[in-house]
Amino acid sequence: MLIKVCGMKYADNIKALSEADIDLMGFIFYSKSERFVNELTVSIPSHIKRTGVFVNCTVEDLLDKARSFQLDCIQLHGDESLEYCEELKNKGYKLIKVFRLDESFDFNETKPFEIVADYFLFDTKAKQYGGTGKKFNWTILQNYKGDVPFLLSGGIGPEDHEAVTTFQHKSFAGIDVN
Repeated sequence: MLIKVCGMKYADNIKALSEADIDLMGFIFYSKSERFVNELTVSIPSHIKRTGVFVNCTVEDLLDKARSFQLDCIQLHGDESLEYCEELKNKGYKLIKVFRLDESFDFNETKPFEIVADYFLFDTKAKQYGGTGKKFNWTILQNYKGDVPFLLSGGIGPEDHEAVTTFQHKSFAGIDVN
């Protein structure tokens, strides 16, 4: 199971997490987030993939951050188009496309992105962009029939260990926690 820890900002936390058994470390480049990061002063082991989280950013700004922070993976948490995603994919980045779910979500929205996304990330729907720290009803995911592997997100904490380890879906790849 892949483990992504997101919202990393402080050097002490980044250093401590670098010693943990995780796969991806997320840095938020959305200026309206309280976890917005604009510098990285700590080295990260190469086996942990640096993931930049962006919301409706220009391609030029995103690519500038990706180069500056030596990102391996791009997570798109906004309303980015398929063409936008294709442009990033053609630059060689691994791509995580986020979909915010509630009971009325139509999984047909994911289909166009299957050709560009390495992973989908399913999170709780909210009015604002970014995580809410709240869980959504995971049974909704029974309606996802796609083959793109996904990360489960939304208020997952230590108390959810059993629920996460027993969760079953053919495309379930891992979790995203903060």
